[in-house]
Amino acid sequence: MKRLLTLLLCTLLTACVGEENIYREYECYFVFDTFLHPLPCQLTAAMSSNGTFMKIETRMEQGVRHLKTIRNYDDTTEDIRLTTERESKLNYALGANNCIIVGISSYDNVLVAYEGQCSNCLKELGGRRYPMTWQNNGTQLHCDKCKRTYDVNNGVVANGTPGIELYRYKAALDGGILRVWN
Repeated sequence: MKRLLTLLLCTLLTACVGEENIYREYECYFVFDTFLHPLPCQLTAAMSSNGTFMKIETRMEQGVRHLKTIRNYDDTTEDIRLTTERESKLNYALGANNCIIVGISSYDNVLVAYEGQCSNCLKELGGRRYPMTWQNNGTQLHCDKCKRTYDVNNGVVANGTPGIELYRYKAALDGGILRVWN
């Protein structure tokens, strides 16, 4: 019985630690149905490919929501039109400056989602516009403002002044539906 209680307590503590790491300063809500956008859609492909990450931005154009995705390893950009009734009714919010980064870590095969702006600049400088660019064949994200480089697989500072990790959002892939939220 003590062993079971200890195991449950450890599980609860682990779950709480995970919640603390979720960034909540700016709203994030994103849903993408991979069945409505089959291959060769690069966002759909990234959901089954370890080490592939996508920058995702959204915009409205003539009443139609568009997703702009940029793949990490080759900077290929794709415009995805969200035209179904269900997609058009969703209200998207993509963090501090309309950009999130989503992919599957090649370290532990876990789906991760990050704020698309540099976490250290957001924290230290205020404001909302600190975009990062892909580097080192898409395995790293670099901020030109603070000169930090982050490992995209785990979010830690890989080069530059030590600092905090990339801000994370919750992410899940359930039955072909990609969700990112906080």
